[in-house]
Amino acid sequence: MSDSIMNCAGAADALADAVTVSVAELPESYLPASNEPFMSALQLACFRRKLLFWKEDILREARETLATLQSESLREPDITDRASSETDWSVELRTRDRQRKLISKIDAALRRIDAGDYGYCEVTGEPISLQRLKARPIATMTLEAQERHERIERVTRDD
Repeated sequence: MSDSIMNCAGAADALADAVTVSVAELPESYLPASNEPFMSALQLACFRRKLLFWKEDILREARETLATLQSESLREPDITDRASSETDWSVELRTRDRQRKLISKIDAALRRIDAGDYGYCEVTGEPISLQRLKARPIATMTLEAQERHERIERVTRDD
């Protein structure tokens, strides 16, 4: 069995043995630390909370955008004002589309937490650094694996 599979299997066993901590039970001031067991129940609850809050913020912003779009019309009398408003709305809608895609990545990260795979690189099986997960909780690869992936992607795109 490869090392990466062993790491994931070990993580799943550790998760099964760990006491589950709900988001509600998590102390508000808790931050994952490197001196704790990697992806402990507390760390998983912390990342789950972060992901859920992020998703709720995105959904709230989307609802606000939709409400504003429905209440404000683009019937500007001046053609320049209308063009400016349409450009603003176009940018806003593109942003919402990117955030819609982000929600699917957040949902995937939440599924990885449930499955016991969260925090481990999908390519190498190695733990993703806590600093990286704090900065980008939807990360699926270690920084090194991500850089390697982007180099390969750039080479193929240049061809």
